[in-house]
Amino acid sequence: MSLVLYRKYRPQTFGEIIGQEHVVKTLTNALSADLISHAYLFCGPRGSGKTTIARLLAKALNCQNRKESGGEETKVSSSPSLSRNESSVFEPCNQCSSCLEINQGNAMDIIEIDAASNRGIDEIKELKEGIKFVPTKSKYKVFIFDESHQLTKEASNALLKTLEEPPSHAIFILATTEIHKMIPTIISRCQRFDFRRLTVLEIIKELEIIAGKEKVKIEKAALELIALNAGGSFRDAIGLLDQTITFTGNLGRELQAQDIKEILGLVEVGLIAQFCEFLCQKKPKEAIDFLNETGDKGLDFQEFAKALINYLRQALLLKIGGGSLVAGLTKEELEKMQKQADVFTESEIQNMLNLFLEAQNKMKYSPIPQLPLELAIIEVCGIN
Repeated sequence: MSLVLYRKYRPQTFGEIIGQEHVVKTLTNALSADLISHAYLFCGPRGSGKTTIARLLAKALNCQNRKESGGEETKVSSSPSLSRNESSVFEPCNQCSSCLEINQGNAMDIIEIDAASNRGIDEIKELKEGIKFVPTKSKYKVFIFDESHQLTKEASNALLKTLEEPPSHAIFILATTEIHKMIPTIISRCQRFDFRRLTVLEIIKELEIIAGKEKVKIEKAALELIALNAGGSFRDAIGLLDQTITFTGNLGRELQAQDIKEILGLVEVGLIAQFCEFLCQKKPKEAIDFLNETGDKGLDFQEFAKALINYLRQALLLKIGGGSLVAGLTKEELEKMQKQADVFTESEIQNMLNLFLEAQNKMKYSPIPQLPLELAIIEVCGIN
């Protein structure tokens, strides 16, 4: 069975990490100077690399022949201190027995815990007993807690004592997408690193590299659509690319933006532009008829609302001179959007955005799915 792309191309060195330079720089400096903390807290959105960097840190800590940033191997000293003037030695070699075991997922001294399913005090008490034992063969025993915010209050308090007085061979890495749910006393005992969402350009660049390695031809517009719909998560983006390749099969043709739209059920930009033309002309009847006609053809009204809100957001960005933030449109689509944006003032576009955002929320509870959109159309067309 072949590996899915996000596992096949999971970074194996710090140099392969994208978008989290501030985290990588701090951690690699600490590795080079042997200034290791007993507890780290990685917080940020899903798919931003928290677990990947946690595994890399664990691998680098236990690597027997860490490399310099340029690639030269250096035997890691067992001494607890290194000179700050030494070369930057932080990259795992990926060749020693420790690295190979971690890469294969069978390292006994790297314990990954899903806090969502091991969140009770009994599990933490059992873990605390295991922490006392020295590593089987590595220098450090590393505990990686994924979704650590889901630990119960009792479990968090039980873990807190261990974080306060950990054995010298134990290192804790806590990862969370919801830092506000962590108790302050645990946060205060960890080195905190805030991960950020990846930009569209960062995702596109990396997807181009992966597509090249996979010998897959894919047009730039398709990559833009994948990146835009990934929400800053590279894991979601590479999963979408994998799904697209599977969906289209080995056809030997270039993957198109239309393939992505079919997979995601995206509403065509041209359809939204045509709808907005009725709003520009203050024609509520025509706009409502258009909405219902497209609905009769199988249009998902939630997807329509989502696409409309995104379209209006981009129109507002154009209006205030933020055209560089608008992506995924052809030259013709961009020109059309500019003309429509010129019909309204900034405050009118803002008002439309608020009305359709409110309509989208009301659609979840409406007995007639399109009714909130119809009411918003009537109000929009009544703007003077």
